[in-house]
Amino acid sequence: MKACVITLGCKVNAYESEYIKEEFKKISYEITDDESEADIIVINTCTVTNQSDVKSRKLIRHARKMNKSAIIVVCGCSAEHHKEKLMDLDIDILIGNKDKSRIASLVERYREDHDRVVKFYDLRSTPFEDMKIDNFADKTRGFVKIQDGCNNFCAYCIIPFMRGNIRSKDLDVAISEVKCLADNGYQEIVLTGIHTGSYGRDKDYDLVDLIRQISKIEKIKRIRISSIEITELNDKFLAELKDNGKICDHLHIPLQSGDDAILKRMGRKYTIAEFKSIVNRIRAIRPEINITTDLIVGFPGEKEENFLNTLANLRDIGFSKIHTFPYSERSGTRASTMDDKVDPKLKKERVHKVLKLSEELENAYYKKFIDKDLDVLVEDGNIGLTSNYIKVNLNNDIPSNSFVTCKIVAVDNLQVTGIIDCNK
Repeated sequence: MKACVITLGCKVNAYESEYIKEEFKKISYEITDDESEADIIVINTCTVTNQSDVKSRKLIRHARKMNKSAIIVVCGCSAEHHKEKLMDLDIDILIGNKDKSRIASLVERYREDHDRVVKFYDLRSTPFEDMKIDNFADKTRGFVKIQDGCNNFCAYCIIPFMRGNIRSKDLDVAISEVKCLADNGYQEIVLTGIHTGSYGRDKDYDLVDLIRQISKIEKIKRIRISSIEITELNDKFLAELKDNGKICDHLHIPLQSGDDAILKRMGRKYTIAEFKSIVNRIRAIRPEINITTDLIVGFPGEKEENFLNTLANLRDIGFSKIHTFPYSERSGTRASTMDDKVDPKLKKERVHKVLKLSEELENAYYKKFIDKDLDVLVEDGNIGLTSNYIKVNLNNDIPSNSFVTCKIVAVDNLQVTGIIDCNK
């Protein structure tokens, strides 16, 4: 029997899909990327934008067209958001964001009784769904999902409704998973979640407590945080950032808008001045840290003045990469009822301007490291990743999962080249 798992969206979805694959392997399924030859096709969907929903539905229809006899399983955020609309599609097992850990067993039951499975829950009152992964196919970094859900309810975001309340993996369970990954050769751990920085808020510990415990594992050389809110970079975290060399020299901190009036309409819990103040404290601790961000342009009410403020503040903060998205209206959110919508053509123009700025800032950041030595973790022959999240093209093929020192010698069109120093 063969299973194909298709993933859209975030790193949390990717982690959960990896777990689903592992569960199928445990019951002797072969994992394939070819839908036409699969006996089971799992589609782990995303709903962060309208385009994500469109793509999710397209993949569902394509899977059935490619394979009339396969068991089709659909799960994830788009399934959670649009379960009624998906009921008419030829789906055998339809679930949301709970019971992903049970997909393999649900398939086995379906194979016996052929009864369609449709399961959804109240995610505001569900516990954390534990998953544990020992190995990641073709990856040198081990991902650990430590948290799920979000309580922020930003005006534009549907995810708190699709993922439920914040809930955390037990501290000891998380540490056990990291130890297992370390024993299996992983030297860099990526901590991920829907709202990663809220880890432990529903318990009696926090993200820093987890980082401190992981840092005691000798085989772990790097700890990377997938994303963290500026409001969670408190004194305790900044002290740990100063003292703990295992924390990677990269923080992804969503800004979402560079204008105070728009931030307030979005329901974000900080001002630009507060954001800048914390970034300055971070850079005082780690002067060469890579700070990247997420940005939404064209939010309802965003005038030209607001957008120009955003551009100026993006440059002033000095992000090295800006992941930019046009505002996408999601029914059920506060922003969907707001007046003063921005014309789609204008949103597209603003996205283009931010992307142009992002390339400029990214290029300038990379060039700061020309003629400097950086340690890279080799991911694929002659490709390595630095602590500060620079992908480096190396001059030699090196075994994957090796740490090597290289000198950055060139930056061309955002491509960074490094020469390995064999004497280090």
